[in-house]
Amino acid sequence: MTTIYTSEAGAREVRRRYRDALRDWPIPAEHVRVPTRQGETFVLVSGPDDAPPVLLLHGSGANATMWRDDIGSWARHFRTYAVDLVGEPGESAPSRPPLASDAYALWLDDVLEGLGVTSAAIVGVSLGGWMAVDYATRRPERVTRLVLLCPGGLGRQRMGWLVKAMFLRLFGRRGALRSAAVVTGLDTPETRPVLDEVVLTFAHFKPRTERLPVFSDDALRRLTMPALVIVGGRDVLFDSEGTADRVHRCLPHATVEVLPEAGHAILGRTESVLEFLRD
Repeated sequence: MTTIYTSEAGAREVRRRYRDALRDWPIPAEHVRVPTRQGETFVLVSGPDDAPPVLLLHGSGANATMWRDDIGSWARHFRTYAVDLVGEPGESAPSRPPLASDAYALWLDDVLEGLGVTSAAIVGVSLGGWMAVDYATRRPERVTRLVLLCPGGLGRQRMGWLVKAMFLRLFGRRGALRSAAVVTGLDTPETRPVLDEVVLTFAHFKPRTERLPVFSDDALRRLTMPALVIVGGRDVLFDSEGTADRVHRCLPHATVEVLPEAGHAILGRTESVLEFLRD
């Protein structure tokens, strides 16, 4: 597990905190481990057995616990599958195949087969949003609905924030907190616990450094399923205006929400996403 962490001790610390969080999961859940061609994949499963399936794909530097504020509402109506992405700080394998390949689609094929799911709605955030789009363009018949929160691969990926973040980290924990606030766009007393968690994780975790491939217009036009795209007007990682423009042009049937004051981390959309999924 050290390949994606700065040290073995750091890997143990991240996994210890994750397991503590899983013990505090707000609703009953099954811990399922699915064998795949990229290694074992951990999935947190909640909701009624016979409810429609929803696949949840978190962002970079996160794991299934990012859905803890949403899951109580969504799992009343859906069978939710919160997947730990491979190569991220969860319980899945540390595999990181090239993004510019079909490896992640094949991996999700294995995950869905292992879960016994033939088709599902997908909710994806950032990197998870990129993986959701990648899968939906390659397997449109398997995706019933698509919800994308600040997804990668649509608008231009910005790198200017990186210089500022690296500079702030020179100032210790205070600088690390400020760096996390710059990247996420979260800078209020209410969101301090989220920032603390981000800082603790990235003290030990090595994120991906390759740029996310940008989807072509032709690929995006294959997304004929109902889609909801939510972006933050102050996102420093992706060009939200460009994302919204491409969605309007290539997916004219999609619903697009631009939140002017939001950054990259979009919180508090539980009910609007649920409404779309149930429509």
